Amino acid sequence: MTTLFIADLHLDDARPEITTLFERYLASEEARGANALYILGDLVEAWIGDDDDAELPNRIAHATRAVRDAGVPVYFMVGNRDFLLGQAFAERAGMALLDDGTVHDIEGTPTLLMHGDVLCTDDVEYQAVRKQVRTDAWKQQILAMPLAARRAFAAQARSDSKSRTGRIDETIMDVNQGAVDDAMRQAGVTRLVHGHTHRPAVHDFTLGSEPAQRIVLGDWYDHGSVLRIEPGSVELRGLTAR
Repeated sequence: MTTLFIADLHLDDARPEITTLFERYLASEEARGANALYILGDLVEAWIGDDDDAELPNRIAHATRAVRDAGVPVYFMVGNRDFLLGQAFAERAGMALLDDGTVHDIEGTPTLLMHGDVLCTDDVEYQAVRKQVRTDAWKQQILAMPLAARRAFAAQARSDSKSRTGRIDETIMDVNQGAVDDAMRQAGVTRLVHGHTHRPAVHDFTLGSEPAQRIVLGDWYDHGSVLRIEPGSVELRGLTAR
């Protein structure tokens, strides 16, 4: 059997071809015949709440529920763009929510699953903001705003994020190897799968005296990216939008 992983799709009305690619892939034989599908955060460019009445959330829910209805479990872990996604939408979309840092047995190997942003410890400013916006009080304050105000807030946040990304050294925004080692040791695993950094790769290294592996998922800005794990096989594969 094959277990599939995707992350950092950043679905947005500005890139309709990527939303169509997402729907097409979830309707494929590969997705409908998998052992499980994991979505490790940043499914959308910005999630403003489970009560969003726009078309995109409905299209996402339809696509993921169809996979679940085909008998394939769909797991979702929030990222830094969709941490406001909650149980109400997850139920509508047929997805089971996972905590960041969950360990699942993936085709016979205990695997630590993360979005990945918490591992970017060199970016001190980001980590401070992340801590603030993940509090229940902050989330409740945002979700109490009218939808129009939340849309405007999300648009400004995206603009600020792009501006900040353009002026910061890329290495600061990558994962810290010490944080990776600590997370894997604490979880008691030798394999980690995460997204967030948009640097798809399979990193083999030594954790203590044991061989270990960190697999980074690709983003879906220009094309799709899927990780396929089978017993004894790991493959990162691109998907074309046309």
